[in-house]
Amino acid sequence: MKLTDILTIEKWAELEKEIYERSGLDTSIYPTNGISITDYKQWANNLCPVIKGNKKGLSFICAVANQYMAQKVSQTRQPFVGECDAGLAKIAVPIFVGDEFLGTVGACGKFLDGSEIESFLINKTTGIEEEKIERLSVGIAKMTPTQAESLAAYVDKRIKEIVEAFEKSGEGKIIWKH
Repeated sequence: MKLTDILTIEKWAELEKEIYERSGLDTSIYPTNGISITDYKQWANNLCPVIKGNKKGLSFICAVANQYMAQKVSQTRQPFVGECDAGLAKIAVPIFVGDEFLGTVGACGKFLDGSEIESFLINKTTGIEEEKIERLSVGIAKMTPTQAESLAAYVDKRIKEIVEAFEKSGEGKIIWKH
């Protein structure tokens, strides 16, 4: 089974947009291969597109965090809130149908209270100048751990509603329920 057995790519993109509009976080739906299934993109800040646009940044900052969090939520079956190596909040919510892990909803791009950008690490990983990193980091929004946990719980609830509707339908893709 795969994510597109539950919802169309367009409906998954609608969920990404819903989460972005609710939180301001860059949101993606990832199957188990870790490659986003939609083309929807709204950045949470000015730094993340530069990191993700850098081959080493994508591979050694973003992908590593996604892989770690996907593995964690696939084992615990619970949402997880953490940070990427760049110092930004990252939320992961598992997508299960029965006992089958199909993927993850990931959302990222704000500071958790007390966090700061890891300019030195980003520079050493990507080669992007620290001054540029600092400049792009100006204005990155913050969220409290409580806000992050609340968002993770909301996304988990939405995923469970989607999976439940799919399981009840018995005939493939569900009609969007929102």
